[in-house]
Amino acid sequence: MIVAIDQNICTGCRECAEVCPAYAIVGEQGKPQTIDTDRCVMCGQCVQKCKSYVSVLTHGKDAYERVKKERNIPDSVQEPLFAAHAVCHLNEVKAALADKNRFTIVQCAPAVRVAIAEEFGAELGTLTPGKLSAALHALGFDRVYDTNFPADVTIMEEGTELVKRVTEGGVLPMFTSCCPAWVKFLEDNYPELKDHLSSAKSPQQIGGAIFKTYGAQLEGREGKDIYSVSVMPCTCKEFESERPEMKDSGFRDVDAAITTRDLAWLIKDMGIDWEALDEQEFDQPLGLYTGAGTIFGVTGGVMEAAIRTGYELVTGQPIPDLEVTAVRGTEGFRTSVIKVGDLDLKVGVVTGLKNVVPVLEAVKNGTLDLHFIEVMTCPEGCVSGGGQPKLLMDTDREEAYAARRAATFAHDRELAYRKSHENPAIKKIYEEFLEEPNSHIAHHLLHTTYCNK
Repeated sequence: MIVAIDQNICTGCRECAEVCPAYAIVGEQGKPQTIDTDRCVMCGQCVQKCKSYVSVLTHGKDAYERVKKERNIPDSVQEPLFAAHAVCHLNEVKAALADKNRFTIVQCAPAVRVAIAEEFGAELGTLTPGKLSAALHALGFDRVYDTNFPADVTIMEEGTELVKRVTEGGVLPMFTSCCPAWVKFLEDNYPELKDHLSSAKSPQQIGGAIFKTYGAQLEGREGKDIYSVSVMPCTCKEFESERPEMKDSGFRDVDAAITTRDLAWLIKDMGIDWEALDEQEFDQPLGLYTGAGTIFGVTGGVMEAAIRTGYELVTGQPIPDLEVTAVRGTEGFRTSVIKVGDLDLKVGVVTGLKNVVPVLEAVKNGTLDLHFIEVMTCPEGCVSGGGQPKLLMDTDREEAYAARRAATFAHDRELAYRKSHENPAIKKIYEEFLEEPNSHIAHHLLHTTYCNK
């Protein structure tokens, strides 16, 4: 399992059960809890919420070191270890970085740059893309790219797919497919609705496929020589990277997915002084990104990014108001009608997986008249993901999410390009490699199909 509960540490407070969106936590009050693996979507919200822990101070060095060894956590880590936890693959990443025969590429999700500094004592929501890039370079990765770039590719592919479904007749409403926990929930519980999912892969997987094909060509290498790592705010991304269909590059597209917390452990373990790092750019061309790619990290962001480009695809004109505030928000299920030329585009945004069942039932019954629906599993999108820095005080949660969200939109506003289709590196990859959105090669590498689980 990607996410587990240590029976020897759990005190049975059941706070994890309260936040589990898939109702997968099983157990009696006051007794160790277990995870129903058939229901679990591996979102890691239990990991964020858990308060039962083992520490050197409370339980002794031997007990603490035993747990750390069982979880493959670096020796340098000294913080409390909680009952609900996610797998750690840092040993594999460190081995790849030390292997001179491997060409290592890393990508970073948009939500990582507004949270990782918290692990080094910074204020909640501190925006640090330059330090993040510098730390990854210091770790020894051969190329430091950005998941925001494949997020821009996702918009080109998903936006084109949506326009075709709306104008040429296709399965509607179309659901976003970039949240793997949401995709797993639908496959497990509503497999009859799987054709409503966009066929575009998530940005992580699009990035992995591009890095081992186009990226390999740029380096004069073969895909087999590349070890691809992703840094994600999400614990379910490891599950997604392990899916057997995610190997359209000819190899496993993403070799290891680690969390924001994992990366902080690795930086500390390798003796890198975060505060002393000078800011550094992401490598080019696959590290060039837009504000549209950046806002994938917040709920409503994928929808807004898609509308910024989709408007122009349909009308041939730039969108009048770049900031589509109608789709922004932080609660429940909200709908909007966006005027796109002569088309009234009807959209919906689901914040938090617990709010999706009524939406799915309405789609199933044919009573929901929408074209496009974004679904994010975590409370406020990826900024609140299970792999983000752990918030020990519940009172910090609302403040942290708001600060990370504000930093995300601030980053969007400061970037030179704010629409995916205007990214020069996006234009270049389509000219040189992908041909056009939804082309044969794009479908082979960047799209997938879903199955009954």
